[in-house]
Amino acid sequence: MKNYIRKLFTLVLIRDKTRVLLGYKKRGFGQGRWNGFGGKVEAGETAQEAAARELGEECRLMTAPENLTKVGELEFTFEESDTLMDVKIFTTNTYTGIPTETDEMRPEWFPLEKIPYSHMWPDDELWYPIFLRGNKFKGAFHFKGHDIILSQSLSEVEAFTN
Repeated sequence: MKNYIRKLFTLVLIRDKTRVLLGYKKRGFGQGRWNGFGGKVEAGETAQEAAARELGEECRLMTAPENLTKVGELEFTFEESDTLMDVKIFTTNTYTGIPTETDEMRPEWFPLEKIPYSHMWPDDELWYPIFLRGNKFKGAFHFKGHDIILSQSLSEVEAFTN
């Protein structure tokens, strides 16, 4: 078994009754895919603080960390890397601002029935429906490259232990 270096990341998912807000990643990790908004947790930040900061940096929506609700915990590993990405996933309906394109992301609203799964990470199609039903989830995905899931586990949970 490979020894991984665990790194903490965040992801923020925004939706209303009929749509979800996704960002088209213009550069860096995940370039060319639609995704939620998030990134690395910096030293001295909580996951919620990082999530709120990243939301503002990537699409100019502002929210307070306490307005973010954790809905998921996912771990990602890649054959080619010794990093384990520990991703805390949040959602909120409380924010200010208008989604605005930045150097990193181009935000766009998608109707719930037209989520562009074929242009997202392959695992999104598995856990996103759980989020859309309003449920919480926990899982792990191991990738070869960025397109092939070699192994996975995913389950709905009532609450998180930490």
